[in-house]
Amino acid sequence: MASRHLCRMIALQSLYEWDFWNREKDINDIVARNLDNYGADLSDKEFPKNLVNGVVSHIDEIDEIITKSAPERPLAQINIVDRNILRMGLFEVLLEKADDVPVKVAINESVELAKNYGGDKSYSFVNGVLGTVFRTIEGINEEVKEEVSEVLEEVVMEEEKPIEENEDTKVFEEKE
Repeated sequence: MASRHLCRMIALQSLYEWDFWNREKDINDIVARNLDNYGADLSDKEFPKNLVNGVVSHIDEIDEIITKSAPERPLAQINIVDRNILRMGLFEVLLEKADDVPVKVAINESVELAKNYGGDKSYSFVNGVLGTVFRTIEGINEEVKEEVSEVLEEVVMEEEKPIEENEDTKVFEEKE
């Protein structure tokens, strides 16, 4: 397993626990414990700490973006795993100043985390919210916009081909 992927898993676990306890527990203690338990061999222990602390520091802005991007699902109704995957993905892509995490990687990681730890349709929801965010951001440069569009198209699984499609909308068959 790639080191950064494990870092994101530890960050997700930490944010999940913090959110589960209504943000009352010390996030730094949670991250430290999770790093000790699951990331003892990690070479870069700062990445998950910075990711978690970045999300926590910008949580109001990130939650506002999620709320505006998914108005049909109030933030409190988004399951705790999906909510924190979105927070991490949006922080990495929109707010983190690191040049070492390409947009494509951050989006793919968010979708992969949703596939592995979310519900059956979590990855579709995460993909949809991220897609909405990137289509509505003003001033995004064309290179990044193209890269994001490619990624968002790639993450739609083969069995989920749209049954109807036009220039602005895709309709998928509901699975039982």
